[in-house]
Amino acid sequence: MPATKNKFWVHKTAEVQKGAKIGKGTKIWHNCQILKGAQIGENCIIGHNCFVSSGAKLGNEVKLESNIDVWSLVTLEDYVFVGPSAVFTNDRIPRAKYPKKKFPQYGKWLPILVKTGATIGANATVLCNLTIGKWAIVGAGAVVTKDVPDYAIVAGVPAKIIGWACECGNKLEFKKGKTTCKVCKRKYQKKQNKMWKIK
Repeated sequence: MPATKNKFWVHKTAEVQKGAKIGKGTKIWHNCQILKGAQIGENCIIGHNCFVSSGAKLGNEVKLESNIDVWSLVTLEDYVFVGPSAVFTNDRIPRAKYPKKKFPQYGKWLPILVKTGATIGANATVLCNLTIGKWAIVGAGAVVTKDVPDYAIVAGVPAKIIGWACECGNKLEFKKGKTTCKVCKRKYQKKQNKMWKIK
């Protein structure tokens, strides 16, 4: 599909169903599938072999690398980066014999919210019914089983906090609860597992 009146671009091997909402400047690469009802913002990059389901929401300037499925109820806010082959889920107790639509008494699909600027590393797995905070970093191969605070760096199985990151991505070191990024000079304050920008 060539550029449309909305001025997004789709590779000829990709399928974009009628009813998907895609912002201008977005590029959708080889062998992707975008379902009706999916919402993708402006200037996004959807790498090859990606799937975006109906009910999935991507903000502006989101970047999906290759081989990523974004299921219904997954929301990626602006500037989220997702590394290759990362996995999102939307079902805590999947059973092939008891699909959620037919057997709602056995549970329901659950959401994931990834806030502005967060990074999810290659091959990470994010379980459903949780939030990844703004500008957080999820390490490659991590399994995220609970909420991740803003600016936290998490890694491992299950993922645990191993540090804190600036908005620019560099690791921060705190003294008496305060720090200044050595690269971009942004200033932060931290108390226990809560961190915020002060300048």
